[in-house]
Amino acid sequence: MAKINIYAVVKPSKDEFDKLSNDFIKMCSKFAKVEVHSIFNKNIAKAQSIGEKEAQKSYTEAFEPHMKGYCIALDVLGKKIDSFKFSEIITTHSEINFFIGGAYGFERSFLDKCELSISLSSLTMAHKVVTLVLLEQIFRGLAIKNNHPYHK
Repeated sequence: MAKINIYAVVKPSKDEFDKLSNDFIKMCSKFAKVEVHSIFNKNIAKAQSIGEKEAQKSYTEAFEPHMKGYCIALDVLGKKIDSFKFSEIITTHSEINFFIGGAYGFERSFLDKCELSISLSSLTMAHKVVTLVLLEQIFRGLAIKNNHPYHK
């Protein structure tokens, strides 16, 4: 069973987005183990108050310990792919780690360390919205691979 992690620079909270996210995680559990990890610490908070370069560096430092398996950064300038290509990517690797950066995006050096950089949209979205959209696409991709009727 594949392991899919989503790491996001966001303060943890409990709200309606969490309920919806948990619903998708539960639906995915037939096909893969999916977990969402909120990453936010004092270094990130301080760096974000200083500026873009410092913030991006703090995101890289927070994410680097989790860079194992197949790493995918979500970036507005990343490659645009359809749900079928996405399905192929997430079902051909045993461990996949998605990274959702903070307000200032990623350092180029971090993006270079990832196997892939994709864009879910040209629009800017709140972290909880991006996480929910990503979870829906993960379930859709798993449904495509497993001939589940959800995709139809």
